Amino acid sequence: MTTPSPAVTLPTDKELVLKVIPMPADCNANGDIFGGWVMAQVDLAGAVLPARHTQGRQATVAVNQFIFKQPVRVGDILSLYASITRIGRTSVTVQVEVYAERFRAQGEYVKVTEASLTYVAIDAQGRPRPISQPGS
Repeated sequence: MTTPSPAVTLPTDKELVLKVIPMPADCNANGDIFGGWVMAQVDLAGAVLPARHTQGRQATVAVNQFIFKQPVRVGDILSLYASITRIGRTSVTVQVEVYAERFRAQGEYVKVTEASLTYVAIDAQGRPRPISQPGS
């Protein structure tokens, strides 16, 4: 982890897809929120935009990149923003950025995590299936 960075402005080129507040049960032994808990929230948030394209079942097929920039603390209000970076024949890749509004600094945001994930459209048997392309 790096030293605290100055407050940032929230992105305007991504969509707010999830807001969540971590609780004490989500902490590790150091008193910070488990990285795995943050990863689960990113996976949930990342799945929102691809669902509009897959229009059915989808699964996370890859975590292409995951960067923890700052710790997440109990009481932070996390805002998760997403944007689609690629739509393939059966998959959608999404960029997710997580911003924390610190409990004691309301209105100020710090980017705590960024990630790239790929989701694949799947059929009832769990096999990849084509995504309907716009205009097709």
